[in-house]
Parts: sequence; structure tokens; C-alpha cells
Amino acid sequence: MSRIFTRRRTATAIVTAALLLPLAACGGKDDSKKDTGAKAAASGTPKADLTVLAASSLTDVFGTAKKVYEKEHPGTTIKYSFAGSQDLATQVKQGDPADALVTADTKTMDGLKSEVGKPEIIAKNRLVIVTRKGNPDKVHSLKDLSNSKLKVVLAAPQVPVGNYSQKVLDAQKIKVKPVSQEVNVRAVLSKVELGEADAGIVYKTDAATAPGKVDTVTIPDGQNAVASYPAATVKGSKNSAAAAAFVTWLDSPEAQKILQGAGFQKP
Repeated sequence: MSRIFTRRRTATAIVTAALLLPLAACGGKDDSKKDTGAKAAASGTPKADLTVLAASSLTDVFGTAKKVYEKEHPGTTIKYSFAGSQDLATQVKQGDPADALVTADTKTMDGLKSEVGKPEIIAKNRLVIVTRKGNPDKVHSLKDLSNSKLKVVLAAPQVPVGNYSQKVLDAQKIKVKPVSQEVNVRAVLSKVELGEADAGIVYKTDAATAPGKVDTVTIPDGQNAVASYPAATVKGSKNSAAAAAFVTWLDSPEAQKILQGAGFQKP
């Protein structure tokens, strides 16, 4: 009897083990999904839908940064609003929904001390002259922009790039009468690119986004200006922890590699 009982018990164990194998396999797939979620949670970054207000000159490079950041931080999405820094400041002061702000100058950010957290410089930039493709008007220096026959377009004085441009021209005692003053740097670039202006002053990184469409004339360092890009969280944000994580990431080696790869300088 004992031998028969032992055989039956062994057979039952074998059948039970066989039945449990598929269940164990299914359980393994579920655990894999749980592990993915656990890794996301372990990163310490809360999941959130972030709205980031950023200077127009960051349009292209921040598109690349968004893809990398969202891949590294599952559950977090980034929505950008690009405009001239002065317009971004107005949005923040009006209380428009936003989580983080990146401007193209420290002056604009400094004017928002009560609305934003402590800013950190994440990048720097320089100015260049852009001309129509082929540079048919033979523009080779800032001085050439004073030619009254040229249609020169600049950004408005209240726009960071416009302010930088005017300071550079004033320092060299060069008088330029622009045919228009634009609301942001991309509008300046577009005017020249479309042939609506003969030349303009933009950031080096913006000129680099239009290869083959405009020509670039370097402004010597001794005559140039350095633009600083501060980033900060917006105090009214409902996603303060996630916003702070994104701002911190912008100064990380990985983000800096993306920024510098696009032509921005080290902060």
C-alpha cells in the first residue's frame, strides 16, 4: 500500500508542476512590466505633464532634448511654448500655466524673481550676421550693415537678441536703420531666408539651422556679445518636483552634450 501511495503522490506532484509552468511564465511577463514601473519610480522623478516656456532660439535643440528626457523618464511628457523672452515673461506675470522657464538673457529672468525659483545658467551663445544666400551684397563685417542701400532687419530692442545686437553696434559706433524690428530671433532669420531682407543679426545657433538658405558672417569675439540662458522653475507650478528635475537635468552632462552639439557654449 505504501508503495502505491508513494507512486500516486509522485505522479500528482509531476502533474501539478506541469500545470504551474505556464502560469509561472505568464507571471514572469507581468513582473517584467512591474519592473519597468519600479525603475521609473526609482528614478526619483515624479510623472507629470510639464509645460516649459523657452526662448525661440532653443526651438530645435529643445526638440532633441525632449525626446531624450521623455525616454529616460517614463510617464513624463514635455510641452514647449517658444517665444521671445519678453513675451515669455509676460506669460509668467499673467499667471499662464507653466512649470519651467528658460530665457535668452539674465535681465529678463531677473525681472521675475518673485515668480520663479533660483535660476541656473544652462548655456551661452554668440551673435553672427546672416545674409541672403551667396551674400550678393558683399557683407563682411558689422560696419557693412550701415550701408543705407541694405535692407537690414533686427530684433526689437526689448527682445534679448535685439538688445545684444544694439549694444554690439553701439560699441562699434555703427548706426543701422533696420527696415523692421522683429519679435524674436527666428523672425529675423526668416526675413533674411525669404529674401525680404538683405542681412540681419541672429544667434550663431539659429544661423546653423538654415544651412544652404543663408550665409553667415562671423563677428569677432572682441566686437561680439555673449548671451546667457538661465533656466528656472515657475513658483506657480503644480508639478514643482518634476519641473525642478527637468531644470536640473538641463545642466547634466547628457543635456550639455545636446546643447553644445547644436552650437551652444558651455555655461
